[in-house]
Amino acid sequence: MRLAISLCLFFFYLGVGNAYAQDTLTIFSKTNLRQTDSILVFSPKTIQKDRKYPAVYLLHGHSANYKSWSKLTDLQALANQYGFIIICPDGLKKSWYLNSPKADSLQYESFFLKELMPHISNRYAIDPKNVFITGASMGGFGAMWLMVNHPDLFAGAGSTSGVLNLRYSAFRKTTIAYLLGEYDDKNQLYDDYSPVNKLQSLQKLNKALIFDTGTEDYLYITSKQFRQKCDELKIKATYIAQPGGHTGGYWSQSILKHFEFFSNHLVKN
Repeated sequence: MRLAISLCLFFFYLGVGNAYAQDTLTIFSKTNLRQTDSILVFSPKTIQKDRKYPAVYLLHGHSANYKSWSKLTDLQALANQYGFIIICPDGLKKSWYLNSPKADSLQYESFFLKELMPHISNRYAIDPKNVFITGASMGGFGAMWLMVNHPDLFAGAGSTSGVLNLRYSAFRKTTIAYLLGEYDDKNQLYDDYSPVNKLQSLQKLNKALIFDTGTEDYLYITSKQFRQKCDELKIKATYIAQPGGHTGGYWSQSILKHFEFFSNHLVKN
């Protein structure tokens, strides 16, 4: 598949002799998206030749964009601290990071797997054994959805305030309905596309999983369901319940635990 790719590279100088690279990529997807997707990539301040680095795909929430996470927390500092290459794609506000069964809809999952990940792996020294994915709200859904469907591609996954059961989403009658069809109790797609109902795929795989939701968040119940299902299936996972709502202020702090967790669960080569 042909890609029209443009790259803009910025250098930030903090102190004498320290250059920090932040890449802004654009990928035109002719088939899966029929439009351009933008991606922010943060690399550690010191890159050694002949070494591969762990990566974290960081997905934003509904109506946000590829810059949103960089406004919530210092991603360059996290890249430097943990040695991760951090990739922030644009979820096109309401793609839900999935392949819609509707023929005229976006096929974001295919774009992610067939276009975005290969391009990132070709351009950066990514360690394929240490690729992680996480996100907030719609991005938490996307991270777990991609993990349960493609566990061979990820060492671990996270979700903060994630929509782990689509039937509880505030968008079930709007943007999700556009992708999966009108919402009602009989539309099985809302269950089929909910990560909580796909956890069987992770049994006995020993993946690094972390998920959290603030106790004042309307989606708190979905994390409780996710934890219960993990326990039933004997899937090891780190679950955090703490005060907080469905807000950027909560995510700016909760995501820090995800990076620490992934750093502690790197697969040794």
